[in-house]
Amino acid sequence: MIRVSVLGFPGALASTITGMIDLFQMAGVTWARIQGQEPEQCFSVRLLTVDGEPCHCINGLTLPAHGSLDDGAPGELVLVPTIGGPILSTLARCSREMTWLSDQVDRGTNIASNCTGAFLLAEAGLLDGMEATTHWGFSDLFRERYPAVNLRPEQLVTVDGTIACAGGGMAWLDLGVFLVERYAGARTARELAKAFVVDAGRRSQAPYSALQTRRYHQDETILELQHWLDQNHRQPVASADLSRISGLNSRSLLRRFKAATGDTPRNYLQLMRIEAAREILETTTTSVEEVTQQVGYDDVSSFTRLFKRHTGLPPSDYRARFRR
Repeated sequence: MIRVSVLGFPGALASTITGMIDLFQMAGVTWARIQGQEPEQCFSVRLLTVDGEPCHCINGLTLPAHGSLDDGAPGELVLVPTIGGPILSTLARCSREMTWLSDQVDRGTNIASNCTGAFLLAEAGLLDGMEATTHWGFSDLFRERYPAVNLRPEQLVTVDGTIACAGGGMAWLDLGVFLVERYAGARTARELAKAFVVDAGRRSQAPYSALQTRRYHQDETILELQHWLDQNHRQPVASADLSRISGLNSRSLLRRFKAATGDTPRNYLQLMRIEAAREILETTTTSVEEVTQQVGYDDVSSFTRLFKRHTGLPPSDYRARFRR
């Protein structure tokens, strides 16, 4: 039987812990019961905390631990759940957990994090030079804090060496099915996904992400230009318009805009238009052709390719999934 340990820490998201335990414990079990067959449990899972005391989760639930971090080897796989509380303060009080994770990596133990749990790995220096993902909503903070990590926030699951990371929220389901396949085989993983009614084919969290406009900088000229783009991004916008509004020549504008926002004016405008298109697709039955025109583009094919590149889905598929 494959041994798995879940790392418990103060402020963890309880649903990630209990959900991952359920998923692994029921691999080889639930499907067999549905089929009237004899269950064959594939994994044994333990929740470990620093001192073996209960894990106090962010939602107020207290989960009993099966043991402490010093209780021998954690098994073949260690799972790091989502940080449910404030990320930076959680990192500040989890130094012992991060040291333990570093020791496990040195021993060759496989590690997998979900969502903001990747911050614990990155803070410990375990993701430097590696590919990783985290919740799309915290990708800017992650990049600023860990520039040595090759962050791929559009990816739902990344694997680099002995470390796997999953994206935001319920991505632990996708990560879990992936890991079950790695350890117990494709058939067990497929049966588990069917039993838990999980769409195991998802690969991107881009359709769920939202435009994150950096507005906390101090460049008043660029802030004014961002405000102008908020109001006018659905209209034809030329480089000359941006220079006129900002009072900057093209070179100065590019340099200051990128320093303030981390992006170019053209790509920023593009993202605003994609976000506007998403809102229309989610809330109306307007045709894709009309949406294309409304957000400032003329060619439907070009817009469709652009939309898919940013969201992972063509406009029609995006509407089918997210229309409210």
